[in-house]
Amino acid sequence: MSARKLTTPSKSLHSALSRRERQIMDILYRLGRGATAGEVMEELSSDKTYSTIRSQLRTLEEKGHVRHEEQGLRYIYFPTAPRNTVRQSALNHLVQTFFGGSSEKVVSALVGADASKLSDDELERISQLIDKAKKERR
Repeated sequence: MSARKLTTPSKSLHSALSRRERQIMDILYRLGRGATAGEVMEELSSDKTYSTIRSQLRTLEEKGHVRHEEQGLRYIYFPTAPRNTVRQSALNHLVQTFFGGSSEKVVSALVGADASKLSDDELERISQLIDKAKKERR
């Protein structure tokens, strides 16, 4: 049995990452392609060193969130999980942490507080999503 535990889809990917690791993952997804440690460092708004970023990327790779390919002398890093999987994990974490697991409270917070910011088209699409969910439950 391995001493290292890899994150599985059943475990919250979001909660398994530190704040900096989440920032790095966000950068990799936002770039939409592989990135070098230098490119990640350029995107971060901090004074982290190149070796620190390389170390964090290596840690993400050991956790199973990132893989790399060698291109010449450079390592290009890629997320291993599809963005939708990570997005769902982060959303589940948010719902559990801040809304006690209640989807109703999430929707209420989104629609109630920012209702004036939502266009009629957005409200209609939200209504259609709710109708679709009701039909799928039956």
